[in-house]
Amino acid sequence: MGTRSRIGVMHGDICKSVYCHWDGYLEHNGRILQEHYGSARANQLVALGDMSTLGPVLGQAHPFSKFDITDTDADREAKLALMELAESEGWCTFYGRDRCETGTEFKTSSTFESFFDQVEGGGGEWYYIMKDGVWYVGNTYENDTRFYKTLMSLREALSITMEIA
Repeated sequence: MGTRSRIGVMHGDICKSVYCHWDGYLEHNGRILQEHYGSARANQLVALGDMSTLGPVLGQAHPFSKFDITDTDADREAKLALMELAESEGWCTFYGRDRCETGTEFKTSSTFESFFDQVEGGGGEWYYIMKDGVWYVGNTYENDTRFYKTLMSLREALSITMEIA
C-alpha cells in the first residue's frame, strides 16, 4: 500500500502541485525533496505532473514497469536496459511521461484550504510545499499535532524525526 503525498511549488499566491503515490512519508519523500530538489528542480518536477515514485533524479522517459515490456517488442533489450538504469540511478516515474497517461498535469490552488482539499481528495497523507526556496511539510493525520494541517519547515521536521529515532 502506498503512502500518498502531494508535492507543490508556490508561485506568488498560486500553488502548483502533483500527486505522488509511493513513499510519501517524511523519511523518504521528505528527505529526497530536501536533499535533491532546490527551486529550479522542484519546478521541473511539478511540471512533469503526477507521479508513481519520487527519486533523487528526474531522469528521462523510460518504461513505467517491466510489465510494460513485452517479449515481442523489437527493442525489448534496450527497454529493459533503460528500465534497469532508471531503477539503479533512482529516477522518478511519472504517469504522463513514462506511461503516456492523460489528465496527470499539475493542479493549482490559491488558498491553503483548497490545496489541503486536493491532498485529502487524492487520499494524500503527507504534503510538501516549496515556498521562496524553502520546503515545508504537513500531514492529514488529525492525531499528529506536530504536522496536522500545518506547514513546518521540512529541515526542522527532519531534524525532529532524527532526534526521535
